Amino acid sequence: MKLGFVGLGKMGRNMVENLLDHGHEVVVYDLSREAVTVAVQKGASPADSFEDLVSRLAGSRTIWLMVPSGEPVDKVLDSLQPLLGKGDVVIDGGNSNYQDTLRRSRKLREKDISYMDVGTSGGLEGARNGACMMVGGERDVFNSLVPLFKDLCVPGGYGYMGESGAGHFAKMIHNGVEYGMMQAIGEGFDILRNSDFAFNHHEVARVWANGSVIRGWLMDLVARAFERDEELGYLSGEIADSGEGKWTVETALEQGVSIPVIAGALFRRYRSRSHDNFSDKVVAALRHEFGGHGFTPTANQQ
Repeated sequence: MKLGFVGLGKMGRNMVENLLDHGHEVVVYDLSREAVTVAVQKGASPADSFEDLVSRLAGSRTIWLMVPSGEPVDKVLDSLQPLLGKGDVVIDGGNSNYQDTLRRSRKLREKDISYMDVGTSGGLEGARNGACMMVGGERDVFNSLVPLFKDLCVPGGYGYMGESGAGHFAKMIHNGVEYGMMQAIGEGFDILRNSDFAFNHHEVARVWANGSVIRGWLMDLVARAFERDEELGYLSGEIADSGEGKWTVETALEQGVSIPVIAGALFRRYRSRSHDNFSDKVVAALRHEFGGHGFTPTANQQ
């Protein structure tokens, strides 16, 4: 199918290449002309404005957004809404707060524009080679977009979560769970490092990644990080927080649901900004491996 794509950051540009690989026609727009040029070299069509983007799409238009959550999404929608009309579809594939999604959906519905929220997981590798997507919005619109989700995701890696907001809500909780899992991995390796045994962290992670109860992609990633540097010297212990863990804890407080593991993992991230330790380095390394998230150089790298 032919669609517009706004936002060519780390995730966006990989998703565009994935779409192109599957034969979709993609018209791209980004504030960075360099990012647009790179996408065009891969086979996308360029747009130099939102007006140009919309004009290049015929019939019922579909536009996918991969922009940072919050105000940037609202600014894009403010520019797009006057250009769109009945039957058009806007997909927000970023990590938007589900409450913002509900508000935006109501606003666009006034013009009969469908707003689909797609929580996207899988990091940069997933965006390029097959992601996981949690979709909220109108069921009939989801059904019409299944070929798109099928091409972007691994087999079985997409699903309809429910009405508007459900996709981003599911992704929010997914990331809260992710916080807890990553924190447990970091703490485990911290204990190994402080034991009386001369553990090879890469070897431990490699073994745990093969057949153990805690095997999985996160364990594969930490094994890869330790293969690069046993002491993770290329990282500080500061762990960034992109917001979803905080939203998860706030939602749990509103619901009266006890989530000590996720809450503890969130608070540990806050604490990491003032103390440097090995478990935080492990979690920071995991974020760097799956999402390409930036890191603060240590003193010997500056």
